[in-house]
Formats: sequence, C-alpha cells, structure tokens
Amino acid sequence: MTRTARRALGLVSAASLMALTAGGAMAQDKRTIAVSIPAATHGWTGGVVYHAEQAEKEIEAAFPNIDVIVKTSPSATAQVSALEDLSAGQTLDALVILPFTSEELTGPVEQVKSNGTYIAVVDRGLTDPTIQDLYVAGDNIAVGANTAKWMAEKLGGEGKIVVLRGIPTVIDDERIQGFTDVMKDTNIEILDIQYANWNQDEAFSLMQDYLAKYPHIDAVWANDDDMLLGVLEAVKQSGRTEIKYALGGNGMKDVIEMVKANDPVTPISTPYPPSMIKSAIYMTAAQFAGQAPMRGNFKLDAPLITPENADQFYFPDSPF
Repeated sequence: MTRTARRALGLVSAASLMALTAGGAMAQDKRTIAVSIPAATHGWTGGVVYHAEQAEKEIEAAFPNIDVIVKTSPSATAQVSALEDLSAGQTLDALVILPFTSEELTGPVEQVKSNGTYIAVVDRGLTDPTIQDLYVAGDNIAVGANTAKWMAEKLGGEGKIVVLRGIPTVIDDERIQGFTDVMKDTNIEILDIQYANWNQDEAFSLMQDYLAKYPHIDAVWANDDDMLLGVLEAVKQSGRTEIKYALGGNGMKDVIEMVKANDPVTPISTPYPPSMIKSAIYMTAAQFAGQAPMRGNFKLDAPLITPENADQFYFPDSPF
C-alpha cells in the first residue's frame, strides 16, 4: 500500500468522526448507505458484523441525514436476494458490500451500480473490479507469501505439508497464490489442498481426512484462524506428533494468545482485521458528510505477528 493510501485508510479507520463533522454541515440532503455482509457464520465474519453495526450507530448519531442500513446474509443466494430487496424500494446512494462469494455477487452488484449507486467492495473482491469505486482489503498475496516464507525457512526448505482453502473467492485465490508461489522455489511438497470454507467444523473433518490419508505431515497451513482451530483439534485427537507447525491467519484473539505464549506449533500469525468493514463504511460516508470523495484501492499491510509484536494485534474485548 502506498504511503498516501495508508494515510487515508488510517485516518478514516481510526473512526475520527470529528474530521467528518467538520464538513458535515455542507451536506444536508438525505443519503442512504446500504451495507451488505455475510452473517456471522464464523469468528471473522462475527467481527465484521460487530464493526458494521458499530459504524451504523456512530455515523447515524453524528449525521442524521445519513441512513446506514446493515443487512446480513447466510449464503451467496441470500445475499443476492438481499441486494434485490435493498434496491427495490428505495434509492441507494452507496452500497458497501463484502461479497459472500466473488462470482455469484458480481452481476447483482453491477446491476445496483447501473442505477448510479457508489460501490465500495470490502475483502472478497468482485470478478470484475471495474464495477467498484472503492476497494478495501488486506494484502492477501502477502498473507500467503509471508506465511510460506516463514514456514519454508523453519522447515529448511524440505518436507511435506497440507493446505486448507477457504471459500471460492478472489481473496482465497490470492492467499493460495502467494503461498504456492513461494513454495515452488523450495523442495517442500504440498500433499493436498482442499476447501474447508473458513469453517472450524469443516476444517476439523478435512484435517481428519488428511491425517488418515498421509502417514507423515510436517506442517499445515490452514489459511484462516477459524480453520486453524479445527485443524489443531483434529491433530490433538489423532495423537500425531510429527507435525511441527500448524499456521492460520487473520489475527483471531485466541490465536494471538498462542503467539504471545510462544506456542511451539503456532508461534506466528498474520493480521486481517474484520474492522476493515468499518473503515470502508467511514470512507463511503466521508464523501456525503464531508465532501471527501474516496476512490481507488486501499490495502492493509500483512506483517508477521510474532511473540515480540503480538501485543499490538491483541484486542481481548473484540468478538474475534
């Protein structure tokens, strides 16, 4: 992320509504911002829902002329229906969406865009990025690549590993790309790589399958901390002791606690804060409240979380 992009994202994601208030008097027309997000089907999306609802309360309290409508959906099909309902009976000035899946939501979002609606996409990008006016996400290629570099170094460039994928989305593709591109330059063999949909229970079942199928596994990359918890439980129940490392990502507080304790199997993570939805909602509201148009791509950095810096990423009161 460029210095300008990082500064712009940082200012708004700090929830400094005082900055928006300074220009709020200049824009009194009623504005409607729809926020469409997945339901709290796992820990990370639970955090997304929490931060979206916080943004709704704060913005509406500060700016009576801005109406923020938060809708959650348990599936891609339900999210498509939610978009149809949101746009059918009212004019949407802006849509902030975290797509359940990229491919299924691209067409419906394009339809909303055709009505002149400003589109802010968060995290799981659309298959056609030209539809979006604003894109806020973590650096998913770096999430995969930084994890792979650490793992490859610790394994000495040799070994056998398994990988768990999330939901078929642009961000999952990018994470896998970043990870596998690094591993191509090593002698580490990826034994298997399958989807577990960023779900703890599905990851538990998939890891059980991996353990039954492969007699020796040196390390596991779960791609996500919810899946990591399922992996760790499966390994624990199996009694297998050869697995040196099991890593996830996203900075779940339970995993950060492992990192802080210098857990030998999970000594690192990578940040991917669900509060990015709040940043996107603030950035969208800024153009209506303070006449500060936001356009372009804004990516969060993905440094390794280690025992030395874990306190910076630990938020015990967060739902994630």
